[in-house]
Amino acid sequence: MTEKKRFTVSYSKQALNSATDIVVYLRNKFSAKEVDAFYHKLEDFEKIVSLYPLLYTKSDRTIIRRAVLSKVLTVYYILSDDKISIVDIHDNRWDFDKRIK
Repeated sequence: MTEKKRFTVSYSKQALNSATDIVVYLRNKFSAKEVDAFYHKLEDFEKIVSLYPLLYTKSDRTIIRRAVLSKVLTVYYILSDDKISIVDIHDNRWDFDKRIK
């Protein structure tokens, strides 16, 4: 059986900043268990999207794809030749108008 091509996954600076903000928020409002669950969701997402990059829906207006990982976590990414670039991560519990500095 042939092995399926794996895409490489990278994070933009914005996505890394968002992930850091989410971890800080989870540590302040919840427990270490929630932080671990967040990391596990991202790891699982990376494994799935690297094998099936077209799995999640693409925006009608842009090339960005949206992956809803849970009711509180959404990942936005762009697919290029052999690379998946995660452009942002959102915790859907936040009011993003207030979060923007």
